[in-house]
Amino acid sequence: MSTVTETKAAIDGEDFSRVAFTEPALELLRKLWGIHGPLMFHQSGGCCDGSSPMCYPAGEFRTGGSDIRLGELELNDDTGRLLGNIDFWMSKEQFEYWKHTKLTVDVVNGRGSGFSVEAPEGKRFLIRSEIIEFPTA
Repeated sequence: MSTVTETKAAIDGEDFSRVAFTEPALELLRKLWGIHGPLMFHQSGGCCDGSSPMCYPAGEFRTGGSDIRLGELELNDDTGRLLGNIDFWMSKEQFEYWKHTKLTVDVVNGRGSGFSVEAPEGKRFLIRSEIIEFPTA
């Protein structure tokens, strides 16, 4: 796997990253940011590519009490200038299954769900997961 960029911790009481992004994923996100503006991710557990992280324009997918924010990615352009932050959300129900897992967002060729903004690019985001023991707060 390529070099990864860690997200900032977002769960109260935690100071470690639960989500990372590969460089190919970051490259695609820079392109998508230029097309759609600020972005967000949501990982559910439902049908229709439910195991794939879905990328939306920020605020287009409504989050609420049944969701948990796992991390915040600082997205920089190629020169290192901050474009903005991308939140990574997961349903609380799914988090119960994945709470001992480190998630890495990667990208591969192929068409994913039509709901995720990368679909027209001929790419799809996917999760690579690793079971790890996180430090306790």
